[in-house]
Amino acid sequence: MISRRDYLRLCLATGVTLSLKSAPSWAAGESGAPNADRKLELITRAIPASGERLPAIGLGSSATFAEVARSEDVAAVREVLQALVEYGGRVFDTAPSYGASEAVAGRIAAELAITDRLFWATKLNVAGWGGGRADAAAARAQLETSFQRLGKPVLDLIQVHNLGDVPTQLGLLKDLRAEKRVRYIGVTTTFPRQYAELEQILAREPIDFIGIDYAIDNRTMEERILPLAQGRGVGVLVYAPFGRTRLWQRVRGQALPAWAAEFDAHSWAQFFLKFVLAHPAVTVATPATSKARHMVDNLGGALGALPDADLRRRMIALVEGL
Repeated sequence: MISRRDYLRLCLATGVTLSLKSAPSWAAGESGAPNADRKLELITRAIPASGERLPAIGLGSSATFAEVARSEDVAAVREVLQALVEYGGRVFDTAPSYGASEAVAGRIAAELAITDRLFWATKLNVAGWGGGRADAAAARAQLETSFQRLGKPVLDLIQVHNLGDVPTQLGLLKDLRAEKRVRYIGVTTTFPRQYAELEQILAREPIDFIGIDYAIDNRTMEERILPLAQGRGVGVLVYAPFGRTRLWQRVRGQALPAWAAEFDAHSWAQFFLKFVLAHPAVTVATPATSKARHMVDNLGGALGALPDADLRRRMIALVEGL
């Protein structure tokens, strides 16, 4: 839970520059401003398999996060993880294939004493990623490495990355879940050519989560995958909610429309994230960033209202017209 005054302090601490005119209505204002101490809670979503609630915005660790993690100076990783947890976030999504992200995040979380405050989601993607047969021994070794790196005897979520060798790798994850070494299991893909296979897995396998790409300009999964996940009681982690860099290129130099304030979006990042969160099948969106100020801005996407169906159509029309 964060007050408007606390949000403003956070913005100042992390270098976010917000004018009073452009600041979120819940962030701007002095101590005497109306509702300056009004509390706002991050939107949370229930994991269908258990009812456990998670803040609807998390942190991914590919892209720029991975670049910083493999550098000599990882101060930015420390700052972004600290901002995530300090202001109500929990979900951290990573993978062994994201360079040093898994190892560095695990080490820094231990140094900050926040390991147990995070919901750790990692992946299994040794031989077999993208097709072919996986080496079961190598997969087990990779899993044990992830446990060591993240510093927890029980991990929250492990998924088969990009539908590697699902029979072998998901079988190993089922065993871990039965042994209570992992709480939730699932599969991921961000490749359209794998969507049909993902649908088949959703229909037949007892998984808890899927990870899928989804953005305002990438809505194919609304047709079948998201409704199927919702109907099957499977949680959804959203990857690439900014369309990787596509959406930023579309809106470069464009002012946020004034009507975005109707659903409490005060930046383009919040505009894009609120579109994603407005779909009822979505559990958590996990945009990657290596900047604390962007982490703060992203968390704002889980505060306040979400767009209704009419506003979502208006949002789509705006983006497609740019």
